[in-house]
Amino acid sequence: MQEDFRLIVDLVIVLAAAASGGLVAALLRQPVLLGYLVGGAIVGPKGLALVKELVQVETLAQFGAAFLLFALGVEFSFAELRKVRGISLGGGTLQILSTIGVTALISVAIGWVTSPTQGIFLGAVLSLSSTAVVLKCLMERNETETAHGRVMLGILVVQDLALGVMLAVLPALNQPSEEIGLAIGWALLKTALLALGRSERASG
Repeated sequence: MQEDFRLIVDLVIVLAAAASGGLVAALLRQPVLLGYLVGGAIVGPKGLALVKELVQVETLAQFGAAFLLFALGVEFSFAELRKVRGISLGGGTLQILSTIGVTALISVAIGWVTSPTQGIFLGAVLSLSSTAVVLKCLMERNETETAHGRVMLGILVVQDLALGVMLAVLPALNQPSEEIGLAIGWALLKTALLALGRSERASG
């Protein structure tokens, strides 16, 4: 089968699976995105393996995710978010640190990982949520302007900001134990300088 025609078939399969999954989720009064995820899992390589041109489909999916985030950003209100910044900063920071700490302790204790560094990495991954998914669900339920919706969005923003710090700090954990402190400090310094430079450019 020619690649162009195979790609068209794959796209039809993906759209049909998404539509079917979304319809079933809506009938069950569940988030539509949940139906999309289940539909994709069914037709994907770990399911029925109906999609063959994975690279092309994944590329299109990345464009779709970017457009989704852009559309959600249009509806985003920083003015409303500032009203709950205290709860969001404190709650978001506490959620991230507690998730990392608890995950690291449990994973090391039961043998999921072989070192505390791997436990911290696993906890950092589990501490983050999908802003696009949560924001889309809040919009579907018309809860973006509610108090709990604004708090959730604030925590998601804190998680997104923490991701940049994690990307800088986590590689430093691979250093020898006597050099970890210096490596983490240097990584945080570079992150702070980068953030300061961007803020000055934006204000200018």
